[in-house]
Amino acid sequence: MGRIGNIINRKGKQDAKRAKIFTKHARAIAVAAKEGGPDPEYNAALKTAIEKAKADNMPNDNLERAIAKGAGGGANENFETIVYEGYGPGGVAVIVETLTDNKNRTAGNVRYYFDKNGGNLGTSGCVSFMFDNKGQILIEANDDVTEDELMEIALEAGAEDFIAEEDGYEVVTAPEDFAAVRDELAAKGYEFISAQVKLIPQTTTELTDETQLKNMNKLVDMLEDDDDVQNVYHNWEIAE
Repeated sequence: MGRIGNIINRKGKQDAKRAKIFTKHARAIAVAAKEGGPDPEYNAALKTAIEKAKADNMPNDNLERAIAKGAGGGANENFETIVYEGYGPGGVAVIVETLTDNKNRTAGNVRYYFDKNGGNLGTSGCVSFMFDNKGQILIEANDDVTEDELMEIALEAGAEDFIAEEDGYEVVTAPEDFAAVRDELAAKGYEFISAQVKLIPQTTTELTDETQLKNMNKLVDMLEDDDDVQNVYHNWEIAE
């Protein structure tokens, strides 16, 4: 299984936690609406939060409630974004983006997850240099997708790179070109496994030790289960 196949499997696990994912999206949307206003056309952060929520099939009613909550002041909630960096089992680089109203609670929880699973929380900047901020669009391989045609459309729309694997295709863009490439592919009828601006590792680390594999899986699961954690990025590549 290639890297895209791993992402497909990971997304399947996340789908089983849909209610928790919707709660995280609602928090991000409410905070963005509170800070920049309720109109996504004039609030880039809100527009991005809405697009991520829609990619996970969050119902429109939930979206509208979250926007209204943020625009109305968010019930006196004050959230801040805090990013943690560290190493998982086997030296896997991990970046954790959080949105929290209690940084002491969040810091304690994140540190516990790393310590419990054979990793360690590091200092700011210890692994971020290993990642690039890029737009990433993943499309699953099937009989309706022609590799050459997809690559041509993506590159003509402004994509930086196109990567083909057995399980699917990865389109990489500069952050500022992401929306144009995504919209062009959507207009051509392509469906996405995921489409977002995210941190992409420059190189990957493969784990073969069974204990390390088990602990890395548990570390990612525990981080993703935490209500304060918005995104988990790492350079772990599962052995085929």
